[in-house]
Amino acid sequence: MDSFQALMARKEGDDITTSVETLTAADLPPGDVTIRVLYSSVNFKDALALTPGGGVVRDYPVVPGIDLTGEVVESQSPDFKAGDAVLAHGYQIGTGHHGGYAEYARLPADQVVKLGALSPYDGAAIGTAGFTAAMSVQALIDWGMATDASPVVVTGASGGVGSVSVDLLAGAGYRVVASTGKADAADRLKSLGAAEVIGRLPDDPDAKPRPLAKARWAAGVDCVGGATLADVLSAVDYGGAVACSGLTGGAALHTTVMPFILRGVALLGMDSVQMPIGPRRELWVRLGNSLRPRHLAEITTDVDIKDVVDVIDRVRAGAFSGRAVVRVAGGF
Repeated sequence: MDSFQALMARKEGDDITTSVETLTAADLPPGDVTIRVLYSSVNFKDALALTPGGGVVRDYPVVPGIDLTGEVVESQSPDFKAGDAVLAHGYQIGTGHHGGYAEYARLPADQVVKLGALSPYDGAAIGTAGFTAAMSVQALIDWGMATDASPVVVTGASGGVGSVSVDLLAGAGYRVVASTGKADAADRLKSLGAAEVIGRLPDDPDAKPRPLAKARWAAGVDCVGGATLADVLSAVDYGGAVACSGLTGGAALHTTVMPFILRGVALLGMDSVQMPIGPRRELWVRLGNSLRPRHLAEITTDVDIKDVVDVIDRVRAGAFSGRAVVRVAGGF
């Protein structure tokens, strides 16, 4: 580790530029655990980190990559030893702290998770997006959603969070309706377990929104926000819930209290960034066992780190579906 390669993002005027740079161990931030990074992934937040005004990075330069998997090479923590297979995501990784797009990373021990039953590749294939999906599905299970109720809708279903949510919900026995603007994604979503694939919600984007629509859904996983989330909330049946994690459709939510006070609908916010390490580790254990995605191979694309900026551009443009696993070790 005398020197290693990293993709560095720098702010130059109003632009964000990226280049491969040579770093040394002295360039890594403080931390208890040093990790040889094997894989990272691409998430919408990575696109924001490379977008002027994206709002997720306070200070440049930074190594992007909001999640990583790899092997511990040095540890000052009794919880980890050299050779442990680990992953990390959330907190300020890749936004305020050098992240996964480098051959080595150094992190506090209380931000690191042992991989357990998952391989480093599968851990990266799940990544931040898959973990957020698991949070959403687990929240609906904990809410008590019956599998014989009305369908559960997943919006933005062709994206990373959405596609894993479809897989996990179908695997848990729910009837899933997948909503997507990508007509060519229908066959793949059905292969993940969707009983039906529909277009974007609302069905008629020009229609005047109704405070309360006919009940269509027992629950929802919303990866879009904005008008889509408002439409889903208006159509959730009595006692249902919507797990929300997305804002690609906008951060504003123009709705009323009607779904909440007349149908007892709950809006459950999903935040994987600051989730405490204890519950985080517990959910990763479930992801390796009872909540393990069944179709990771079908939703995963392999990417070398040298090509990651091109993939990020496609994610930003809404032109990428599923999950991108970034090969970091040997990929520069």
